[in-house]
Amino acid sequence: MFSILVAEDDRNLNRMICAKLKQEQYHVFSAYDGQEALDIMEREHIDLVISDVMMPRMDGLELTSALRGAKMDLPILIITAKGQMEDMERGFRAGTDDYMVKPIQLRELMLRVGALLRRAQLMSEKRLTIRGTVLDYASLTVQTGEQTDTLPPKEFYLLFKLLNQPGKIFTRQELLDEIWGVDKDTDSRNVDAHIKKLRHRFSDNPDFAIETVRGLGYKAVFKDEPS
Repeated sequence: MFSILVAEDDRNLNRMICAKLKQEQYHVFSAYDGQEALDIMEREHIDLVISDVMMPRMDGLELTSALRGAKMDLPILIITAKGQMEDMERGFRAGTDDYMVKPIQLRELMLRVGALLRRAQLMSEKRLTIRGTVLDYASLTVQTGEQTDTLPPKEFYLLFKLLNQPGKIFTRQELLDEIWGVDKDTDSRNVDAHIKKLRHRFSDNPDFAIETVRGLGYKAVFKDEPS
């Protein structure tokens, strides 16, 4: 399920958009200004942002600039009461992916959201960004800041799987089936060994950790969050 953050200070419009998104089976978070939106994104994985332009504390363009400055490439759709060309240009220069002018049609908004998510999914299939850490599937590399690690294939695929759904618990058998497939010479101890290597390699990573869920399996979590 995709997670969408709605940043809109008009509470009625915010509720309407969130209700429609939930009806379309999206996981929805609500904020009433850009700073609150950033606070939510510190705690939650977000796949797409819908943001008003005119908001208190931090407006939609400042929010967009902050996200792009942090190298976050998730889709951003700006909605605003202003339809002047210069406002649209400012939005796209800040890094907006799409733009709608109020009064918006919820059906059109859902079509645009779906199109942006499909496009982002295609672009990110081989790249995964977890805060300041980027996993590149094609090169089997994990980059955090100036440091780049090239991983053995199985280690990379295992890490990619866990980080692609942070917080989700994967059993050893699930990981074994997906990463090692029909290889009959492996068992769950192989998963444990690779998890141990990943923990050692990324023990100092500031963005994520791999936790053992006793009796169940493993999950990846954002650091500085309760597990």
